[in-house]
Amino acid sequence: MQIAKHTFQFICLAVLFFSCGRKDSFNDIVLQDPTRPGQVTNVQVTNYAGGALISYTLPKSKNLLYVMAEYRINDRVQRQSKASYYTDTIRVDGFEKSAIYDVTLYAVSRAEVRSEPVVVKVEPQTPSYLEAFGTVAIQRDFGGVNVAVRNTKKQAIGVIVITDDETTGKMLPVEQYYTEAENINFSVRGFDTLEHRFGVYITDRWGNISDTLIQAIKPIYETLVPKERFSEYRLASDSPLGATGLGWNTARLWDNILTDPGWHTEAGQGKPLQICTFSMGAGVKLSRYKIWERGEAYGNDYSYGHGNPKQWTLWGSSAAAPRDAELPLNSNYGDVVGDWVNLGNFDCPPPPSGNPPGQTTPADLAAVKAGFEFNIPLDAPRVKFIRLAVKNTWGNADFAHVMELSFWGNTN
Repeated sequence: MQIAKHTFQFICLAVLFFSCGRKDSFNDIVLQDPTRPGQVTNVQVTNYAGGALISYTLPKSKNLLYVMAEYRINDRVQRQSKASYYTDTIRVDGFEKSAIYDVTLYAVSRAEVRSEPVVVKVEPQTPSYLEAFGTVAIQRDFGGVNVAVRNTKKQAIGVIVITDDETTGKMLPVEQYYTEAENINFSVRGFDTLEHRFGVYITDRWGNISDTLIQAIKPIYETLVPKERFSEYRLASDSPLGATGLGWNTARLWDNILTDPGWHTEAGQGKPLQICTFSMGAGVKLSRYKIWERGEAYGNDYSYGHGNPKQWTLWGSSAAAPRDAELPLNSNYGDVVGDWVNLGNFDCPPPPSGNPPGQTTPADLAAVKAGFEFNIPLDAPRVKFIRLAVKNTWGNADFAHVMELSFWGNTN
């Protein structure tokens, strides 16, 4: 029985050995097969913005692994695209402009042997970055310039803003704004009111660069609106205050303290909007503002939760003594209700981590601590009074709280 057992083990090992040997030999034959695969046939081209989709019929080569396209997207860069033998199309993109380009197709075997080349001509439509460049608009803004761009194809582009650098004497980037958004609008600030040269060019993810639009612009004067002149201007439709015994009140919105207490409304009132009203002490052509929501306090984390505003509207008035008005839950920028005009509807940015509320990371906490900044449209009117109307909160609460508000603009 013992001999038979050893004999059985020997036979199993021998079978395993020779089985492995045959498998390795089979792979070697496949990988080392020098046979050149056939060419792709029945090639058809569908052009689109900045690229083309090429379809074809695969060769009947048993050793085929993929199809490769080689092409130049401009005078400097040559690219390759690959598509496995499971598909009959290959995409070529990143072309610098709308023109006729040669694309060379190869069928490639498992041994990396190429077929004879097939040259195809493609004529991509105008790339998104060039189309977007044609829409660039630069205008003077508070402390700098405002840049607006239309990206109708919603492709990934970079909007680069440059200005004169005193040290090098060259125009260097001061802002690099990368996005896939259709409507792009942002401001570059931090400049005095003297004339500066500003330029804007567009780039894409393949390194293509448009021409540069250059304009000489004098930025609009901007300063932090002095908070010592702020005062509560309570109206009948303002929300009742909550936690007043703990020091929470409307005036806490401009005390330059970013932690508890702040402004806090009373729970259980059943009103769709949480509202407070105050005066800035003088008329201001607002440019932007910053809001600080409640973060960590007393060992608790309120970030992106509880009564922190998620959506809200700013209303403004230039009347000497604006009257009360029942503000609508939904309105558009520029809408007028009594003495009040909609200065903008705003959404709190989501947590940088992407986590749901209650699972905040250090980056999320840092974002809340830094505050959230928003632009006021350039054509907004000059106002003296502000109404903050919170539409909903991160915690779906029937109350709201904010730690601090700061405003910038032209106070002259």
